[in-house]
Amino acid sequence: MLGGVRNPVHKACFALMYACGLRISEAATLEVGAIDRANLRLRVIGKGDRERLVPLPRPVLDDLGTLWRIHHHPRWLFPNHSGANSANQQVLRRTFQDAARAAGITRRVTPHALRHSYATRLLENGVDTRVVQILLGHVHIATTAIYTHLTEPTRVSLRGILDTLMTGL
Repeated sequence: MLGGVRNPVHKACFALMYACGLRISEAATLEVGAIDRANLRLRVIGKGDRERLVPLPRPVLDDLGTLWRIHHHPRWLFPNHSGANSANQQVLRRTFQDAARAAGITRRVTPHALRHSYATRLLENGVDTRVVQILLGHVHIATTAIYTHLTEPTRVSLRGILDTLMTGL
């Protein structure tokens, strides 16, 4: 789906949201100084002005560097069209909707799906729920538990475990 996003600023913003589990409000207003290149981390200010550090995958960091060399904005990682401010969240949402439609996705999907996908991917790969809670910036573990729904890979794995446990009873 992201392959259909033509605007390089929007595409990089969505890729970062997926790679780091960011809310659209967090990603749109990221400043260049939020990137810790040496430690491959991103400093995010989330809900309630709470700060968290999230791992920044090297390929995404490289893509952000390429993007910055194009726009050279001194403050915003994702500047708006005029460069006067950060990317507009409503414009990003519209771009996301257009990309979803172009990809043949018929149900309503929002950029928040990228955050859900990040959390689900981590949990499916065995990352502890408490770690996912910290990475997402959730205060309560119950909020993170929403992401523990049974996905198909989880169902398959569970089926195998249960089959093993029940064999020979």
